[in-house]
Amino acid sequence: MISEEEKEFLREFAYGKLPLVQLFPIERMSFPLFDFEAKRFKEWEKEVNIDAKINAAWVVMGLLYGNGDFTRTFEIATRCGDDADCNPASAGGILATATGFEKIPAYWKQGLTDVEPIDFKYTTISLNDAYALSFKHALELIKRNGGKVGANDVTIKVQKPKTVPLEVAFEGHYPKEQINLERTVTNETSFEFEGIGFVAVGSVVADEDVDYTLKAEISIDGKLVETVRFPSDFTTRRFYLFWKYQLGMAKHEVKVKVLNPTDAATLRLDYAITYGDQPQSYKF
Repeated sequence: MISEEEKEFLREFAYGKLPLVQLFPIERMSFPLFDFEAKRFKEWEKEVNIDAKINAAWVVMGLLYGNGDFTRTFEIATRCGDDADCNPASAGGILATATGFEKIPAYWKQGLTDVEPIDFKYTTISLNDAYALSFKHALELIKRNGGKVGANDVTIKVQKPKTVPLEVAFEGHYPKEQINLERTVTNETSFEFEGIGFVAVGSVVADEDVDYTLKAEISIDGKLVETVRFPSDFTTRRFYLFWKYQLGMAKHEVKVKVLNPTDAATLRLDYAITYGDQPQSYKF
């Protein structure tokens, strides 16, 4: 079990003082929570910054298609985007746990021994300390799940994997091109694309200390499809501003009309990714 000293450290230095993230719902967590943890996690769920669910998907993507190769696993998890430093690190940690430390290529262990005894910034915990804590927690989890821990070995209770239904996302949609929009929308704007779907990326730029929510109508080919709210607050903003899939393969016009324009905030459109109904082939 975690000692009272460790709990106090977490209360004082970790929970409530880390960057805000959107965590998995408490009900789906695979480890027990202290009361103070559960309370803070519930607060965090309302203060979105990084979406842990999509980042977990990129970790799994790296593991699935990396085929046990560390470098390839890192490359895939990184190129999936979003939290692209933590995700490959998580994938690498899982892969190393499954295969063993000795299987990690020497290239990825360069300089490790030099930094292991150094405390992380603003803490009194080094990488060596983190190793010890992780090992201690691993042994505790083995015991909690029906395993045994001896002086020199452990027995892990085998758990039969459960098959989950196959879910195919964006079936029949293939990335086609990136359209650089690079514009500020004060009232309305439009752009055209050819394909079966798109997603637009951008943000609301507001004056300092101003928290404003713009509202806009999104129309495709002259038909209103959605009225969207765009908060300027980075913890509740939409990184992907708006999107539409499963359109007919044709040339489409997307129109954006701001309903509540203000001098204090503007809508910034950066780019749009479009999708076609056939895989693209490229020659280099």
